Amino acid sequence: MAELARSTFYYQVKALQGDDKNAVLKVRIREIYDWHKGRYGYRRITAELCRSGCEVNHKAVQRLMQLQGLKSLVRPKKYRSYRGQFNAIVPNILDRKFCADRPNSKWVTDVTEFNVHGEKLYLSPVLDLYNGEIVAYETQEAPKMPLVSEMLKKALSTLGSDETPLLHSDQGWHYQMASYQRQLAQRGLTQSMSRKGNCLDNAAMESFFGTLKSEYFYLNKFGTVKELEMGLKEYIHYYNNDRIKTKLKGLSPVQYRTQPSMA
Repeated sequence: MAELARSTFYYQVKALQGDDKNAVLKVRIREIYDWHKGRYGYRRITAELCRSGCEVNHKAVQRLMQLQGLKSLVRPKKYRSYRGQFNAIVPNILDRKFCADRPNSKWVTDVTEFNVHGEKLYLSPVLDLYNGEIVAYETQEAPKMPLVSEMLKKALSTLGSDETPLLHSDQGWHYQMASYQRQLAQRGLTQSMSRKGNCLDNAAMESFFGTLKSEYFYLNKFGTVKELEMGLKEYIHYYNNDRIKTKLKGLSPVQYRTQPSMA
């Protein structure tokens, strides 16, 4: 756990001086809440507590959070991913089968746009469907071909010699370019594309963008796109290494991938 937040420290002093039988649990709840910057609700805080050996019912955590005035700051908002033209003929091989039984077998990608005082920043990530980990990403201030080609170059560099994942995207113009398709073919990857105008065919990637914007972009203010770019780097590291997922048995994507059973 990182350094104790000032608010948590003073709350801890006050609680331990009183006779509240739940004082220690309240402090642990507030520590977790503060460390995750208000992004966690009672379910994830319960999972964190249980993972650290503190068996507690989620209803008790919810009640103690309410007593302290703590609630998740995250409120899902609509967002819009960057879209290209729709005329590709690559089949939808993924076919909404968003589960994978091993790392680097199924990847998804897309491009999304951010606006900071009229200036744009574009993010192009690759997500592994095995554990939801962001394998690689690229940010640039224009949605040109290098945005996607550099992202793909980084992603391919993480693969072992025998790993050739399926890579799914929408029908954005980047993914129809011969240079992009050549990068895939040279490394032996199979390309898959969503059907025309059907965002649900790439729902896993859209879900990540929704989480990113709800938990980070909409909760903060940025003076410049460079400031946002630095913040995205910090958030993606947090997302991969620290942010737990209930469907991953209460582990973060990296923790899930590096479990002893995977050795």
